[in-house]
Amino acid sequence: MFSFLHSSDLHIGKRFGNLPEDLRGRLREARHGVIARLAAAAREHGAGVILLAGDTFDTETPTPAVLRQALGEMARNTPLRWVLLPGNHDSLLADQLWSAARGVVPDNVILATEAVPLPLGPDVILLPAPCTTRRPGRDLTEWMTGAATPDGAIRIGLAHGPIQEFSEDATATNVIAPNRAALAGLDYMALGDWHGSVAVDARTYYSGAPEPDRFKHDRPGQAMVVSIAGQGAMPTTAAVTTASFSWQTLHLPLLASEDGVEVLKAALPEPFARRQTLLRIALSGRARLNGRTAMISLLEQVAPEFAHLEIDTDLLGTDCESDDLETIDRAGALRDAADLLLAESLDEARSGDDRNVARQALIRLFSYCEAIDR
Repeated sequence: MFSFLHSSDLHIGKRFGNLPEDLRGRLREARHGVIARLAAAAREHGAGVILLAGDTFDTETPTPAVLRQALGEMARNTPLRWVLLPGNHDSLLADQLWSAARGVVPDNVILATEAVPLPLGPDVILLPAPCTTRRPGRDLTEWMTGAATPDGAIRIGLAHGPIQEFSEDATATNVIAPNRAALAGLDYMALGDWHGSVAVDARTYYSGAPEPDRFKHDRPGQAMVVSIAGQGAMPTTAAVTTASFSWQTLHLPLLASEDGVEVLKAALPEPFARRQTLLRIALSGRARLNGRTAMISLLEQVAPEFAHLEIDTDLLGTDCESDDLETIDRAGALRDAADLLLAESLDEARSGDDRNVARQALIRLFSYCEAIDR
């Protein structure tokens, strides 16, 4: 039985420039820290090798500190062996990166920078397909189909990039044949590039990123533990959670008759998990004016408990009735302004953009007046 850990897309050194400065450092450190978490997962499940299917580093020019500290952490986790494959973010075009890595590479780290068979054990051969450039424009795994390996050896492919079905009019480049495992007689194909875990077939997997870096996939970061009993045997796989941060998108469709605040309270993550959670809340449906402002007020109150919190109200319609305007004022200039804004927000003769501007102005006026009353 040969067991290994399949991971990819660590993107060590990612800068997260679109997030607040105090959070960037925590997220960067989490990307470095995932090395130790991968090692712990490998030891726990009896895996002696960790395959990193590309994009170990976020750029082709990581700082010397980022490179040396990552390799140092891998060296600290000997006797585990690490295999680093160049991906599209850290391709072979990055001469400076891979030359520097070769000069300081620990004994337990293998740099899979050539498309040649690499022995991982007496009866286990790795067939890597390192990315030559960011967009190679061809299927770099083609060589695996004709690669000679010893009789009876387990064949494992390692590649980075997208896959899709080929057709005569296909125009996509840098695509990997989805049936490469069958074409090349692979017992397992370890892929990187897609940050969410995907089973292409029984022998071909994207591991997903071990530490998420976006809201897109909306699932915990994880790696794959893979065991193969021998050549031709079907691999067994198990996902293991490896992330320290959680990126979640919370979709809340609302009815105007609902108590949005109570719905929101019930859906929010537990308080103990919030410091390590980046949360995007997407509100949709309909809400009364007072309910909408109450929800936004609640979110503003709890926002400091989260690593990061975003609120998306683009798909949330707002219903306003006369008693809502009473909160603004019963008469006078403010009430006149509110009545005018309400009328403009409902005026079908106006453009959608103009109605939306009026609606947003009314919401803001309501919020100001409600805050003064409190």
